[in-house]
Amino acid sequence: MPYSFAIFDLDGTLADSFPWFLRVINDVADRFGFRRVADEDIEGLRHASSREILTRLEVPLWKLPAIARHARRLKAEAAAEISLFAGVETMLRTLAENGVQLALVTSDSEANAREKLGEAAALFSHYDCSASLFGKAAKFRRVVRRAGVDPGRVIAIGDEVRDIEAARAAGIACGAVSWGYAAPAALRALAPDHMFAQMEEIAEVVCRIQQSV
Repeated sequence: MPYSFAIFDLDGTLADSFPWFLRVINDVADRFGFRRVADEDIEGLRHASSREILTRLEVPLWKLPAIARHARRLKAEAAAEISLFAGVETMLRTLAENGVQLALVTSDSEANAREKLGEAAALFSHYDCSASLFGKAAKFRRVVRRAGVDPGRVIAIGDEVRDIEAARAAGIACGAVSWGYAAPAALRALAPDHMFAQMEEIAEVVCRIQQSV
């Protein structure tokens, strides 16, 4: 299947924000009144879906918008602590140089996303930010429509179960990375179209397919 358009998630896929998340999650829990995360809970949560995580932590759905706004503010304040994974910029440039359009769909703000991406931000032709926890499928459809590309030539690449679910709901291919928030086993269980163990594999797979058109 030839891909000409790649949609990326940010946190856990391009940006190494999981250590920051673990540092702030219990302060956020105290502020919004949901369960704190103990060290022994972390691995189990990495194997759970987004809805299962919310249930286990007893997070009321009505609080999610306020929690997301607060998290975006915290991320902006901690921008210097959150760096891109090694090889991200090279991978993105390789895709762009081979004619693959790039889009970013993230729950973070566009300002935060651009700051994290640095010079690589200019490689993205489409941004759809501040997505709700369960709103990614609609965001995927929107950027595909804006780009005017055939959904059959689009791949969404992320690090969580919900990224795979959203891609399938939007009718596009899905790729999952093994270095992010969700445990690789939880992602493999959903049989994504591509599973990436190393950053350079993304460009190798997408560009090889693109060049075969």
